[in-house]
Amino acid sequence: MESQASLLSAPEVVEPTDLQTRELDVSVLIPVLNEADTVEELATRVGAALDSLGRSFEIIFVDDGSSDGTSKRVKEAIRVDGRVKLVRLRRNFGKAAALCAGFDISSGAIIITMDGDLQDQPEEIPRFLSEIEESDLDLVSGWKENRQDPVNKRLPSRLFNWATRKLAQIDLHDFNCGFKAYRREVLEQISLYGELHRYIPVLASRKGFTIGELSVVHNARRHGKSKYGWDRYYKGLLDLITVLFITKYTRRPLHLFGMIGLSSLLAGLVINTYLVIRWFMGEPLSFRPLLLLGVLLMLLGIQVLTTGLIGEMITFKSFRRTDTYSVKEMVV
Repeated sequence: MESQASLLSAPEVVEPTDLQTRELDVSVLIPVLNEADTVEELATRVGAALDSLGRSFEIIFVDDGSSDGTSKRVKEAIRVDGRVKLVRLRRNFGKAAALCAGFDISSGAIIITMDGDLQDQPEEIPRFLSEIEESDLDLVSGWKENRQDPVNKRLPSRLFNWATRKLAQIDLHDFNCGFKAYRREVLEQISLYGELHRYIPVLASRKGFTIGELSVVHNARRHGKSKYGWDRYYKGLLDLITVLFITKYTRRPLHLFGMIGLSSLLAGLVINTYLVIRWFMGEPLSFRPLLLLGVLLMLLGIQVLTTGLIGEMITFKSFRRTDTYSVKEMVV
């Protein structure tokens, strides 16, 4: 057992009444996966940035199943600064689950999230705090205006952000940026599962929270390698469809299903009317297999789409954060 911390085998259960007794000003939440080379420097720089403001704070590292000794390095940082904390998950559950685990044990009125690869500069944390407080915002999202990543990551990201901006109708340049600041009440009212963490601004906006954006310095990666591949954008598109559905149609699903159903019914009626006319003109329908194919494709498409969206609705309404992760160890 660590001399400065207690080790728990299960996540802390956060009750609503507990939220009123929290006293820290800021929680900095950093999900990490195989970032052993950066976590100690990151903890030192985050601590220095917040010490300069005289704020009470904690730094929470959530180790999402690292295999390179990341947790050991975080424990070294804890020995240096007791305000550093560790949540170690049993395996890699994904970034959304890691964020949920950190949210659940955090105690700050404002929560800062950032990546653990040192591509974000901890020295910019005071700017986020100033923006969220002075502009009276609920969420401030970072924008990597001059992104220091290879072109094969920048171009797909721009396309992805453009599509998200148009479909979600939220004027943010960078939905993927992990550097964000939230008021606690935002995270209390948003459920995260799958890969929905990148859409927190969309979910928050649908709840009526005020959103802002802040241009941040982005550094080239010094250690390790990116944890994301091309499948990130494919999954992101599907998650965007999920977000748009659960924020727009959860309370009125017939508006969506009715539109699809009526459109399909109208298309089928047009096809069948055409074929009936051809039949009256003496043309046998047995030689028109296109009718059968079209009907089958429409029925299959509607069935698959509606089944998937209803499943997403059920997941969203019955979601519990603790279902998405399992904690192996906590040093708090």
